[in-house]
Amino acid sequence: MSRDARWKSLLELLVERGRLDVEEAAAELGVSAATIRRDFDQLAEQQMLVRTRGGAVVHGVSYELPLRYKTARRASEKQRIAKAVADLVAPGEAVGLTGGTTTTEVARALAVRGDLGSGSPALTVVTNALNIANELAVRPQFKIVVTGGVARPQSYELIGPLADGVLAQITIDVAVLGVVAFDVTHGAAAHDEAEAAINRLLCERAERVIVAADSSKLGQRAFARICAVDAVNTLVTDTAATPETVRRFEEAGLRVITV
Repeated sequence: MSRDARWKSLLELLVERGRLDVEEAAAELGVSAATIRRDFDQLAEQQMLVRTRGGAVVHGVSYELPLRYKTARRASEKQRIAKAVADLVAPGEAVGLTGGTTTTEVARALAVRGDLGSGSPALTVVTNALNIANELAVRPQFKIVVTGGVARPQSYELIGPLADGVLAQITIDVAVLGVVAFDVTHGAAAHDEAEAAINRLLCERAERVIVAADSSKLGQRAFARICAVDAVNTLVTDTAATPETVRRFEEAGLRVITV
């Protein structure tokens, strides 16, 4: 197992359990305790965990796994969700994309759609996510609008008041939200309040709002609210969502697509 793969697995286990000891992690990953100790020490230097005697705990109260370590989590579900979301976008529309692994997959699904291969523009994409803008900028048929702001390293998103000036001057057809949590009562949410504020403004500028979220995000709460459930038109999720969960969102007035 490569170091990057080990680190990703360690961080995922840590987020799931809150704490890990060296021997437990070594047994889970099938490597030596000495290797895990080195990994913990190096991850602690990057402030991605807090080293303890004999193990490690998550860094901070509201821990967020950086985007580069989340790309493989529930990958097949996210790709199916992304294709379904991309199919809801019409040629020529203006689309807002927030940051995140699922919305990054949506951008990739839009990029390979045959009917978006040409146009002037075939699609206008407004995003505050640097990685999404970077991937789509090579598509000459897409008009890419990037908000201003300060880059947030965990999610590659631009945040802060500099983004307000751009978003206040535009309107978009559809906003696609990647979320940490989505609940009928508490709405859509993110870990970071500045990130949530930009995402909220993107929703306010959109004619319709789509939440793209795998089933593990549903019924969950997170620190910073993006918008209420009644601000969302469509939820696209995977088939592991329970019938009861789907029913509650439908009763709240959402169209729910499971893939």
